Amino acid sequence: MDINVRKQSNAQVIKLKGNLRLGPTADSLKNLFEELLQQNETRIVLNLAEVPSMDSSGIGVIVRGLTSMKSHGGSIKLVQPSKMVVQTLKLVAVLNLFEVFDTEEQAAESFA
Repeated sequence: MDINVRKQSNAQVIKLKGNLRLGPTADSLKNLFEELLQQNETRIVLNLAEVPSMDSSGIGVIVRGLTSMKSHGGSIKLVQPSKMVVQTLKLVAVLNLFEVFDTEEQAAESFA
């Protein structure tokens, strides 16, 4: 899995490429969320356009990340989750926890 992080307006944009599953990939994202939280970066845009699938570990990481960011006044907003990811998030009834956007720009601006 590739993880690319950059600042856009007042949010951190995280673009993922590859499957988000148990093991190093889920751990890497979890560690990144923790690092951003320590830097008081709680406005996160998570681009999932190139994530074909995620398992329960991946879901757990983004849901726990959302909880952490919200408890510090921020949030995680999703951009272009793939059809399979949307179905997975719906199946475990967590899709409604997230705001979903078509572009990174829209998601970043929604924090204003």
